[in-house]
Amino acid sequence: MKFWDSSAVIPLCLQEPSSEQVRAVLQADEDMVVWWSTRLEFLSALERRQREGATESQLNARSVLFALATAWSEVLPSERLRQRAERLLAIHPLSTADALQLAAALIWAEEAPQGLEVVCLDKNLRHGALKEGFTCLP
Repeated sequence: MKFWDSSAVIPLCLQEPSSEQVRAVLQADEDMVVWWSTRLEFLSALERRQREGATESQLNARSVLFALATAWSEVLPSERLRQRAERLLAIHPLSTADALQLAAALIWAEEAPQGLEVVCLDKNLRHGALKEGFTCLP
């Protein structure tokens, strides 16, 4: 089981340079854990691409996303998660969304990330996850 950041879910659903790498990670272990807002973050990215003139099939991308979402586990919002994200904002150069992603990963890891993996393509989030003790893929 691995924690998946939204940045790594996107190339599972859309063709991107990193798609082959993240699909290989998923094939090796199909048990995904994500932050509660992952679907929304994906849909936001998809709509932004469409506004910018991308030609990808929205219907296919949404179908892949919703198929993944039926199988993954979600870390739900909580006061504990918000407090963890607040701490992360104070010590790492993260956006609010990335702090929430990393806080969700830490909650999933029960605050013991050593030996656990985060699938992430975002540079700042990867850096924070590594500093917190996670292994980052790909």
